[in-house]
Amino acid sequence: QTVTGTASWYGNTLHGQKAADGSTFDKNAMTAAHKTYPFGTMVKVTNLRNSKTCVVKITDRTSQRNTHVIDLSKRAAQEIDMISAGIVKVKLEVIGKY
Repeated sequence: QTVTGTASWYGNTLHGQKAADGSTFDKNAMTAAHKTYPFGTMVKVTNLRNSKTCVVKITDRTSQRNTHVIDLSKRAAQEIDMISAGIVKVKLEVIGKY
């Protein structure tokens, strides 16, 4: 399954709080929030501006009003070089379940 859309990132304000799967959110972990993917789903994220990729584990939910296809942890956003942009166009590929 491949999906394209925009990604944003989150980290500093939610660091240490509970994620939707019950884990503690760590902005330095390779995790992400998605509206519907099951918790534990492993997703390859490609920044379509620079082709950099990372693999994240879905541990959290985005709000239903969120227009982005995924929200990445700060660490994952750093991996694909999107921190300064804040929002970038990405491709998501489900690669398995953790």
